Amino acid sequence: MTTYLPKEVQDGLDAARLQAKRRKSRLRVETGAQSFAVLRSWEGGFALPSDGGPHLRGLVDLYDGTRHLSRCLIVASEEEAGERRYDLKLVNQTGGSQPVDFERLEDLPVALIGRV
Repeated sequence: MTTYLPKEVQDGLDAARLQAKRRKSRLRVETGAQSFAVLRSWEGGFALPSDGGPHLRGLVDLYDGTRHLSRCLIVASEEEAGERRYDLKLVNQTGGSQPVDFERLEDLPVALIGRV
């Protein structure tokens, strides 16, 4: 049995693999008004498709669906197998609530009920 595939078949398989990664990923990167789907991510970075996208560098926002995960400082590291890899230089995690400059009491009422 041979493991040789014609170039056209191999290119078709690679394109189908990238398309499947794009569909199932919820992660996306936003810079300015542009948004790009993340193919995969790991502890120190993430990968975007290398076709058609700009060469990103600097400050970007990382989202999981509509939830803002972090603001990252990135730099491109390498390009291989149809994806461009980016390394995270600085990551600022975003919280679920806005910071406040006063102490919130735990036994504070949620709402006021008026007289009828």
